[in-house]
Amino acid sequence: MPVTSVYPVLMTDDVAATSAFYREVLGFEVTFDADWYVSLRTGAFELAIVDASHPTIPEGFGRRSQGLLINIEVDDVDELYGRLTSEQGLHPVLELRNEDFGQRHFIVEGPDRVLVDCIQPIAAGEEYADAYVTDAVAAGS
Repeated sequence: MPVTSVYPVLMTDDVAATSAFYREVLGFEVTFDADWYVSLRTGAFELAIVDASHPTIPEGFGRRSQGLLINIEVDDVDELYGRLTSEQGLHPVLELRNEDFGQRHFIVEGPDRVLVDCIQPIAAGEEYADAYVTDAVAAGS
């Protein structure tokens, strides 16, 4: 049986506010909207939000998302940094920087303390170049 889709579903106490963050701040579009569940899409990528207290969540598992990092990869992380910090007023919990493992990135805190890591691939340093499966990824393209 082939897999047709895989996407995260964030549990939250405030579906509307969490959905608004991903729509208004990161440009996701709504594909399904109920008061207890919202499905979002940007290009081919999906993200959903569910009310942690909804009856479809098995008893004992309805907790807000925590310890979660969502990666958002873009072509121009400097432009996104400027937009999120200047226009949206977000304060990075990790400032914009280059990493030897092949990323230029910064991290902001989203709803429910979910971290949003905004990334632009760059050439990996010599120490990490061999860790990549393809040359294209190691070169940051």
